[in-house]
Amino acid sequence: MSKASKRTTRGARSTTKRQRLRILFTCVGRRVELINAFRRAARVLRIDLEIHGADINHTAPAIHVVDVPHIVPRINERKHIPALLELVEREKINAVIPLIDSDLESLSKSVKRFEKLGATVVISDADVIRTCADKLLTFQKLNAAGIDTPLTMPIADALKAKDHSFPYFFKPRHGSAGQGLFRVNTLAELRVFANREPDAVVQEYVEGVEHTLDVYTGLDGVVRCVVPRRRLEVRTGEVSKGLVVKDPVVMAVGRRVAEVLGACRGVITVQCMVVRRGRICVIEVNPRFGGGAPLSIAAGADFPKWLMAELLGKTLRVNYEDYRDNLAMLRYDESVFVDGNVAAGAGEVVSANTQRKT
Repeated sequence: MSKASKRTTRGARSTTKRQRLRILFTCVGRRVELINAFRRAARVLRIDLEIHGADINHTAPAIHVVDVPHIVPRINERKHIPALLELVEREKINAVIPLIDSDLESLSKSVKRFEKLGATVVISDADVIRTCADKLLTFQKLNAAGIDTPLTMPIADALKAKDHSFPYFFKPRHGSAGQGLFRVNTLAELRVFANREPDAVVQEYVEGVEHTLDVYTGLDGVVRCVVPRRRLEVRTGEVSKGLVVKDPVVMAVGRRVAEVLGACRGVITVQCMVVRRGRICVIEVNPRFGGGAPLSIAAGADFPKWLMAELLGKTLRVNYEDYRDNLAMLRYDESVFVDGNVAAGAGEVVSANTQRKT
């Protein structure tokens, strides 16, 4: 090839237009690892990714690692969704990815409003969100499909029962993040918990090794990958030590759960107990990125890459189990350092605000 030809080739490459993608993560909290995983995937895909993050104040660590941070009203405030819609329109956001359970219901009901502004909300259908948010509905849905799940009943029904099989597992019916979970050993304890939380549920107590399954369903709801993660250690409801366990039987359970729920999108997490006698009992489903998803991504299940490719209309071949087995994650704390005035005034912010990095 002549020098002139080489110059022409280089020139053609330099003028190739890279695709651009703006993603908004709501309630970014501490999800620094996940944000960085999206950045790495964007480099592989050769796209210009601009990451926006929303939270209620500047003390959320991930707010300081996104490209454009946004301070928005709390989820339970009426201004929350309007604030998100306003910033999506202003910033020309292409996709919205929610990261905590409490943000899912309102977003699922507002999908069409975001679509009118040109943004895809990566979220399961409202029926799926409603089912997964309610422990009793989750039991009824999975049990009706023949999926092994702990016997679950309203605490009022448990109190009326003549016979009991203690211990029970006590859960808030609409709880999340591992809050309010207790083992109940006696009828007296059950009565105490009933007075404390009358809208709770009581479950069959299942002992085993807890696994979380990251199930990738993309934008069309088709299950393309399932990664089981054995939970070695949990801190404040989120896995701090985990191990990839490529067990086909466990993987099949994750696939089946997503198919039964129907209309799942993005990544959903299925929690189950693997019992010695071969029983695999599904205990909870969270239709969002799980806190331990970076382990699955590090093992080769590149959810950010697959998801962004879909958002850009590209087709990537996903091998169902092409990821590394027996990879462990051992988490440690890392700090984000900011000016003290930022942290001191964090609780005073109640309206939408945007701050671009320079």
